[in-house]
Amino acid sequence: MTTSTSDSSPKIAFIFPGQGSQSIGMMSEWGESQSIVDDCFNEASEALGYDLKSIINDGPADKLNKTEVTQPAMLVSGVASFRVWEHLNMPSAEIYAGHSLGEYSALVCAGSLQFSDAIKLVAERGRLMQSAVADGEGAMAAIIGLADADVIKACESVEEGIVSAVNFNSPGQVVIAGNKASVEKAMENAKQLGAKRALPLPVSVPSHCALMQDAADLLYQQLKSLSFQMPAVKVIHNQSAQPAGSVDEIRELLKLQLFQPVLWVDCVNNIKNSGIDTLVELGPGKVLTGLTRRIDKSMTAHAVFSIESLEKTKHILSETE
Repeated sequence: MTTSTSDSSPKIAFIFPGQGSQSIGMMSEWGESQSIVDDCFNEASEALGYDLKSIINDGPADKLNKTEVTQPAMLVSGVASFRVWEHLNMPSAEIYAGHSLGEYSALVCAGSLQFSDAIKLVAERGRLMQSAVADGEGAMAAIIGLADADVIKACESVEEGIVSAVNFNSPGQVVIAGNKASVEKAMENAKQLGAKRALPLPVSVPSHCALMQDAADLLYQQLKSLSFQMPAVKVIHNQSAQPAGSVDEIRELLKLQLFQPVLWVDCVNNIKNSGIDTLVELGPGKVLTGLTRRIDKSMTAHAVFSIESLEKTKHILSETE
């Protein structure tokens, strides 16, 4: 991996997207570096026992969107993007972070968890999450244009079932999750409190809320059976918005992440406070790049999901050195 050669070079953090950024045909536009991407998917397919690459390339979309398939697909995509970045001797990063599932991509790329172990782990994570709540009983919704405290109030005012604020994505954009009826009531409450919009999300699993507690306990048994190392580069975790101090803490934070909120705003702010001025989103889509601009306009963010976007980012970074 290359290192910065000038004090004026951008200070970079890598960020990895999670579930929701997947699409049919993603990771198919890497030009001469496509073989690196394909090798990652072949390795993943061997670990999973099915052809993950064919699902991503050919669909159907409802199969790719199954949580137990989406999670390894997104992890492989993030890791593959990182490996191409490294192969082309692009600048290194001082901090890694990932949104929800993306946290696993960050840990793999930072050398904390073996790629093949992570693939199997997130597939199991997806299965546990899917089985934790019966089809049709869970829901998530995005609350737009309302202060965090009021979103929390909208959820706490619901008397029956479970609903809570689970993704603090940017100022004015918070995702809630829980029992379907409770989420719908919280959406009504949010509108009464002044939310501009309350949008149901097309997901079947209410991630990061108390309904995932049992799944988290089962996941923890898997986490304890795997070998982790302390990452070679600082990794910021969703649940604490801080790096872990030990391997045991990494396992604990991954467990907590499943049923506690993703503090993405805090993660980005803490990355900036560490002296970082540039975020590079490695993996499909531009979701985190967009969130960065709403969190802190002084930070630069680039989405790298193809060879064209990588070359564009390379050009911009070279001009800022």
